[in-house]
Amino acid sequence: MGELVSIITPVYNCAKFIAETINSVIAQTYINWELIIVDDCSTDDTENVVRSFQDQRIHYYKNVENSGAAISRNRALREAKGRWIAFLDSDDLWLPNKLDRQIKFMMDNHISFSYTNLGVIDEASNSLNRVITGPKHITKFGMFNYCWIGCLTVIYDMSVVGLIQIADIKKNNDYAMWLKVIQKADCYLLNENLASYRVRTGSISRLKKTSLIQWHYKLFREVEKEPVIVAVFNTMRNLIFGVIKKWYYEKNV
Repeated sequence: MGELVSIITPVYNCAKFIAETINSVIAQTYINWELIIVDDCSTDDTENVVRSFQDQRIHYYKNVENSGAAISRNRALREAKGRWIAFLDSDDLWLPNKLDRQIKFMMDNHISFSYTNLGVIDEASNSLNRVITGPKHITKFGMFNYCWIGCLTVIYDMSVVGLIQIADIKKNNDYAMWLKVIQKADCYLLNENLASYRVRTGSISRLKKTSLIQWHYKLFREVEKEPVIVAVFNTMRNLIFGVIKKWYYEKNV
């Protein structure tokens, strides 16, 4: 059956999408998983939708007050009991063989940190005919170049990496996590499209470049505690490698 996979899913006002997300987990051919959902005080019908699922592998927690995705992920990670830690945001989807293929890839190759390609869908779950991939091997230096990996594609080995807790930042909190994980293990690509990333109006991917620059700088300066000149350098190299990613790693299909 394989060792337990703990799936980390922070949610906030995602009643429109969360059922489809949960169903993509239930459909996994790898059955030994727990889905840890932390609700950041949703004001829509998210709680009722989640509680309508009777699967005992689904664990629902609700924050006392609205705290942001970083705090919600931290709480979910503290609740996790699995060897394998996976991430799935509340509006994204997995293909049914995602866990099976990725765990096998990691076990066969003695890998502790991995990611996969992903496809892009719109709010109605229609394919936008784009696939995003990345470097086959990411080192610590490479991870500081850019956040190459999609959160919904990541799995790492808790027995190697240990418990990760990140600073309370509103944006780039997934990148902050990978910068911690990469200290313990290099990251490797499983070159298969096993997940679907949903593009929504108002998502960080649609923010203006000036806003992205500010959030990147905040990550390096305030979270990584880098000197000003180093934080500026790392922010600028992120912008450069972001262009490289769009040119080289994002493909129309």
